[in-house]
Amino acid sequence: MARALSFILAVGVLPLAACTSGSRASSNAVSLQVTEQGFVPADVTVEKGKPVTLTITRKTNRTCATEIVIKDYGINQPLPLDQPVTVTFTPKEAGAIRYACGMNMISGTITAR
Repeated sequence: MARALSFILAVGVLPLAACTSGSRASSNAVSLQVTEQGFVPADVTVEKGKPVTLTITRKTNRTCATEIVIKDYGINQPLPLDQPVTVTFTPKEAGAIRYACGMNMISGTITAR
């Protein structure tokens, strides 16, 4: 009985482990919102050398963050109200990557490790 239970648990856990390790490959997918508090979350961590996909949705008109600028990667993308916008880039090396609004007043950091 104990042997059968061990087998059932192992069979049940292995597929979950496989799914979990597969989801790590997409760990560089980040969702951000622009609210009255700024970019939320403002600071995120990603893996260097793998493509980062940011999906940003501006949820308010009460902000100057109507675009996202990632100067180090030549990105300047408008953020229309209530429409998800996708930006993709690959961090070349470990370290902090600053992003900001077009006026450089509201900002955040993407840390590549």
